[in-house]
Formats: sequence, C-alpha cells, structure tokens
Amino acid sequence: MRDRTSINLAVQILRQAMTDSGEAKCDTVPVRLALRVLLPHCPEKWPLTTFWDSAGQENEIGRSQGVTAAFNGIVRQLRRSGAW
Repeated sequence: MRDRTSINLAVQILRQAMTDSGEAKCDTVPVRLALRVLLPHCPEKWPLTTFWDSAGQENEIGRSQGVTAAFNGIVRQLRRSGAW
C-alpha cells in the first residue's frame, strides 16, 4: 500500500513537471526524488534518465518534447511491471 501511494505521488509530480516544462526548466529536487522513487519499478532505466536530462535543457521545445516522451515511457514501464 505504501509503495502504491509513493508511486502515485511520484507520477503526479512528474506529470506536473511535464505540464510546466514548456515554460521553464523542471530539473528540481521534487522531480529528482520522484524519479528515485520510481527507479526500482522501471525495468528499463532510459525513460528516467531521459526525463532528468530533458528537464534541464535550455531549449523550451526540446525540453517539452523530451520530458513528454520520457513521461510516456515511464508510465509504460510502470504498467508493464505492474507497479501502476
């Protein structure tokens, strides 16, 4: 139960960061913590690292596209692993 709550909160944090990524960088402490919480539940690590790398980009379009693609990859990984 605790894992599910943590996973849901982490996904909410990443979803909000994805929404905000078109306006500003979103490589924040809450995002880093959310990615860390999801790390054991994602069999493939590329969406997590891509999210973080994209979140710090200067270019608004590149940042937004990268974060969105990574978020979708994270959700797929969580569903595939049965964690979410």
